Amino acid sequence: MKVRVLGCSGAIAKDCRTTSFLIDGDVLVDAGTGVGDLSLLEMRGINHVLLTHSHLDHVAALPLMVDAIAAHRKSPITIHALQATIDALQMHIFNNVIWPDFSKIPTLEAPFISFHPLVLGEKLTLAGKHIEVLPAVHTVPAVGYAVSAVEGSPTWIFTGDTERNPALWARVNQLNVAMLVIETAFSNRERDLAKKSLHLSPDSLADELDCIGHGRTYPIYITHTKPAETELIMEEIQRFDLTHPTGMVDLHDIRWLRAGQEFDL
Repeated sequence: MKVRVLGCSGAIAKDCRTTSFLIDGDVLVDAGTGVGDLSLLEMRGINHVLLTHSHLDHVAALPLMVDAIAAHRKSPITIHALQATIDALQMHIFNNVIWPDFSKIPTLEAPFISFHPLVLGEKLTLAGKHIEVLPAVHTVPAVGYAVSAVEGSPTWIFTGDTERNPALWARVNQLNVAMLVIETAFSNRERDLAKKSLHLSPDSLADELDCIGHGRTYPIYITHTKPAETELIMEEIQRFDLTHPTGMVDLHDIRWLRAGQEFDL
């Protein structure tokens, strides 16, 4: 299973693209501005879109991508999300005001997109991949995802946008984790804003990583950093990991995620 990072920034700037991951060329996880780097041929290969939540940095490219490729496909693109996320898309984007309602055109019988509501804890198989819907704690209804080639095999975990989330770790500690992608949107100097917006800062990330089961190690990739604070965020993360109360050094294998990276799992 190949995971390609299209975008992983918390905002836009030169070379900064918002959240989107392409899995095996046919499943898109979130649809931030990073989708715009795909060719038309690559976009036409996407059959399923998994959305974590409705915020613009995670859905901004979706209506534009559909517009670019839908007429050249023989079947609808299926958008999988919580019902609340689907409701938000239909009310605020695919509403014939901001963008055409592609779930009803060109015809009700053969639309350009179809919606598939998800529920927390649901397990499904899409394009040969096993997907589990994980809990997230955010300002709008949100989820994360666990994706693997087959159930029980090494798993790619994406937390989505979330603050402190004990239910997530209870499940993650049961999985065969190959790689964890977790957001840290703000530096510690913005910890109050992070808490209000239900994002992580390095201090709260440290508490979350303490929830990883004893003896379990895997690469942890930091995503969703604000472009103006990325260097500071990563410095603060390195600092807490090297000065952990246990006295251990290099307690975690923490890395900064970058657009353009590809992972074979």
